[in-house]
Amino acid sequence: MFLDTPLYPCDALEPGLGCAVSIKLETANPVRSFKARGTEVIASLLAGGGSRAVVCASAGNLGQALAWSGRGRGLDVTVVASRFAPAAKLGRIRALGATLELVDGDFDMARERAADLARYEGIRLVEDSLDIETCEGAATIGLELVDSKPSFDAVLIALGGGALATGVGHVVKALAPEVEVICVQPLGAPAMTRSFRERRVVTTDSTDTIADGVAGRRPIPAVLDDLLLVADDAVLVQEASIMAGMRMLLDHAGLVVEPSAALGIAAILEDRDRFAGRHVVTIVCGGNVDLAAYHRWVGVAPGHGS
Repeated sequence: MFLDTPLYPCDALEPGLGCAVSIKLETANPVRSFKARGTEVIASLLAGGGSRAVVCASAGNLGQALAWSGRGRGLDVTVVASRFAPAAKLGRIRALGATLELVDGDFDMARERAADLARYEGIRLVEDSLDIETCEGAATIGLELVDSKPSFDAVLIALGGGALATGVGHVVKALAPEVEVICVQPLGAPAMTRSFRERRVVTTDSTDTIADGVAGRRPIPAVLDDLLLVADDAVLVQEASIMAGMRMLLDHAGLVVEPSAALGIAAILEDRDRFAGRHVVTIVCGGNVDLAAYHRWVGVAPGHGS
């Protein structure tokens, strides 16, 4: 259900971007993001073991995925999230039967609270990007990419906590080392990219981006170590480019995506010369977005064009 998502060339994007773009569509599943590739592994292991209770911190998509995977296996799932997370994501977590606890801060504060809950209650903590299962889930995307025809020159990957980038990156570098692995992060949430460039953990005091799914302030050292092994580059993009990328995916691919999923297109828009004449894959990693905000960002009146 979550494997073998569509991968297809989107010819309509080529004139505006100056390169051939193939889309890996990770929104074509019940939770509309790639996260369930990892939570399916986690939930299967928990269902066959002792404790049936699990907690995670989430910007929204991991929580939905864990709730979905846990519901089908009778697990007790608690998700800790920021009360400022998109209402659509929070509502879906509740609808999937998870206990939702909200904190009055950002994702990194939710991470602290989830760790406290796991410690106090003696239950399994799922930490996105650090737990190997979350990276293994993302790695299956890499396997599907390298098996594809025709081959491609570069893969553009949204960079947040790092599970997607390290999971896909490890596979691509092992099986198709000539492919350039390029991570993309918003200028308003640059901690992991700065860390990659300086080869040490760099934290930020705050974030300021519409791409809530990648808006972390404190990179995990072990994840950075992994990223340094597999990524060729990490770039930062402006908010205007993210919104333009979302609009291009709507206009030319018929896709309503969340901001994180448009980071790859934004990277091409900001550096057309780098990608000119190449075949690039961009991973459309999530489609959970509040429609009112979406309409503001892409400049589409509600009820028209989407």
